[in-house]
Amino acid sequence: MRVLFWGTPEFATPALRALIGEGFDVVGVVTQPDRPVGRSRSKVEAPPVKEVADRENIPVLQPEHPRGEGFRAQIAALEPEVSVVVAYGHILASDVIDVPRLGTLNIHASLLPALRGAAPIQAAIRDGLAETGVSIMRMVPKLDAGPVLLRAATPIYDDETAGELTLRLSEMGAAALVEALALLELDAAREEPQNDAHATYAPKIEREMTRVDWALPSDAVARLVRAYDPRPGALATLQGFEIKLFGARPVVGARGAAGEVVSIDDQGMIVACGDGAIQLASVQPAGKRRMAPADWQRGRGAAAGQRFDTT
Repeated sequence: MRVLFWGTPEFATPALRALIGEGFDVVGVVTQPDRPVGRSRSKVEAPPVKEVADRENIPVLQPEHPRGEGFRAQIAALEPEVSVVVAYGHILASDVIDVPRLGTLNIHASLLPALRGAAPIQAAIRDGLAETGVSIMRMVPKLDAGPVLLRAATPIYDDETAGELTLRLSEMGAAALVEALALLELDAAREEPQNDAHATYAPKIEREMTRVDWALPSDAVARLVRAYDPRPGALATLQGFEIKLFGARPVVGARGAAGEVVSIDDQGMIVACGDGAIQLASVQPAGKRRMAPADWQRGRGAAAGQRFDTT
């Protein structure tokens, strides 16, 4: 089967490697353009998917926007039988979706119709879901609304961060994609329409969504911190300075006003919440590296008794 692969970040690379490893004919890769990275923006970095494609000598297309007659002609010339989209980063137009004779499939990191949208992994942790998974769906113009060929579910562990869950789901998605394509090739795929009435949404992460509300119970605060770990980091303000927080878990027996730093030691920093407290494994002051709270304290960054802003 001739496959045109669309993807950009590390999350997409297991699926591309799986297709290559299982003998699918990956005729081309469409990914985002190389981008400047770092504070100085002087270094240009290729997307992880491009790096995999280059190693395998697969043709790469990097349009700024995947549309227009010229671009459509480029992908049509590759003669794909099916397109596969994994975290590409752009919504595709109908005329692009319909180029391959078998259409376009997408790996979405939730159990659709739950958590349609850009940030389903973070939302699943933040909202306290017991399980999530991946869905292999047929792409349609409406966001994440196409019929589902295959779902694979997994529990969300109590201490799991978004980074850890992303890694697990990327591997699950790769395996599910290979299975779905095999079914499609055998004309044995059964496509289940989604029930729009049961749809929920996980929109793109905005800065204010990551801000910690210390008045919430400790389990809710810990989930929010884990949901944005490692990126972009949960945001809090202490003594007028913004801090990103990582590696949170609820702890028992600690008391204080909401947002109060109860203690800092080599095990982490304990901060009181509206009900209970959490322990943080690491912090990142603005403009500095991620560090242990004890190192931050030694640099006079925080002390027990201080209080994070609660508004």
